[in-house]
Amino acid sequence: MARLLLLLIALLAGPAGAAGVDTLKALLEQTSTARARFAQMVLDKNLKMLQQATGTMQFSRPGKFRWDYDKPQEQVIVSDGSQVWLYDKDLNQVTVRRLDRALGSSPAALLAGSNDIEKGYSLMALGNQEGLDWLEAVPRTQDTTFEKIRLGFGKAGLEAMELRDQFGQVTVIKFSTIERNVTLPPESFRFTPPKGADVISE
Repeated sequence: MARLLLLLIALLAGPAGAAGVDTLKALLEQTSTARARFAQMVLDKNLKMLQQATGTMQFSRPGKFRWDYDKPQEQVIVSDGSQVWLYDKDLNQVTVRRLDRALGSSPAALLAGSNDIEKGYSLMALGNQEGLDWLEAVPRTQDTTFEKIRLGFGKAGLEAMELRDQFGQVTVIKFSTIERNVTLPPESFRFTPPKGADVISE
């Protein structure tokens, strides 16, 4: 579940411009909801492909999100603002955690939590690379499963994200069909475990 929770950071789209602290703060201030398609890759320290996945995400600040993985296996991650559910269809298993415990100082907290992002992260603009303006966020505490996050901004706003963990693995997420400040149905952020599913509370 920890690796899947790492993906929850990438929840916002915003205006293009030079990436920096002000750009990220503007995203937080100007975006209340978002919806997009995503493609995800996990690479080992030698950049060899380990996993690929695609799906859709939705986000409503503060703290509500939904990620639906459709390939290669169906999974759903839902938060109603107080709890997070992870449902694995193949295993017919649901894992439930309190939102504050699930996020903590994880990347999800960078955008899903408080606007005071510099309290938990050291931010640095990296300039333009391959057509995107990049911002790097490094956690100020050492009790996290990742070392740093890179956010890539383009014409559509937040278009790419890279997360590097302590083992050298890199998770790359690219976004498409990004919609900002759209009306999202409240039921999107509710989850009822399917009948017969094994429910595990952490």
